[in-house]
Amino acid sequence: MFLETIYILQGEIQNRQCHEERMQRTAAHFGFNAPKLPDLPALLPDKLQDTKVKCRIIYHKTIQEVSFESYLLKKITSLKLIEASVDYSFKFADRRRLNALLAQKGDYDEILVTRNGLITDTSYSNVVFSKGKQYFTPESPLLNGTKRQKLLREGVIAERIIHRDSLPEYDRIHLINAMLDIEDGISLPVCNII
Repeated sequence: MFLETIYILQGEIQNRQCHEERMQRTAAHFGFNAPKLPDLPALLPDKLQDTKVKCRIIYHKTIQEVSFESYLLKKITSLKLIEASVDYSFKFADRRRLNALLAQKGDYDEILVTRNGLITDTSYSNVVFSKGKQYFTPESPLLNGTKRQKLLREGVIAERIIHRDSLPEYDRIHLINAMLDIEDGISLPVCNII
């Protein structure tokens, strides 16, 4: 089973095209036709019409489950570097491997996964590093997220090889995903990455 997490703001699906493209790429890789997204705004409960909503869609050949919840921003003030060879190229509904890594965070709020010393992602987001007014995202993320794709396409961020030893070259790290953008999401100084 696969997962799409979609941001719905005041009844409007955000970044729909990137979600549909990812579902199609996933389906093509695994040999099936991607199901069409249902009419999510029509399914949205009335109490969530005027808020920031996280929609989770579990799918394979058909849509298996659709759920909605009001989105609450996590408070992240520290990241622990974890070296791992995990592969999360496709957004699987089964997150056991990522959760096992997250269990190693200790007293830190979240993990930042490295592969061979190269920065990838946190357990639930892509990352962007700021250096002055420039924004860079790791060249080899665990998952090529929809927000990351959108920001790359718009020229807001650029890909770069980022090694754990080069972190002091940057000012801040920003967590991005379908629900989080650079300017309104989670940002912390790189010195809070341990």
